[in-house]
Amino acid sequence: MNCTIRSLYLCVNDMERAISFYQEFFEQPVTERDSVYSVFNIKEFRLGLFQYQMVNESHIFGSNCLPSIEVESLEVLKNKLSDKKVIFELKQIGSNWVSEFEDSEGNHIEMTTPVI
Repeated sequence: MNCTIRSLYLCVNDMERAISFYQEFFEQPVTERDSVYSVFNIKEFRLGLFQYQMVNESHIFGSNCLPSIEVESLEVLKNKLSDKKVIFELKQIGSNWVSEFEDSEGNHIEMTTPVI
């Protein structure tokens, strides 16, 4: 099979709060802003924010999907975690440092960086 995953979306309760959270986290503005579906373009990947209540859908938060974001160094990883609700404490797993935090909407997000 030859396939590519180019996007993923996270369900949010409050679109403006989620946009603010991810603008601060990614240190860039939202690419497409909408009350139902907003998008951040991260290199060649689209991270969507879906305000599911606007279309009367229900969703479970926290453990139904675990996006993993790799950063360039342990210093950056620690800095990004410093003001977040950490769910999985920083730990070396194989050749990576790994941690998990909760975003403003209750979604769990993993962060990694290679061990140098």
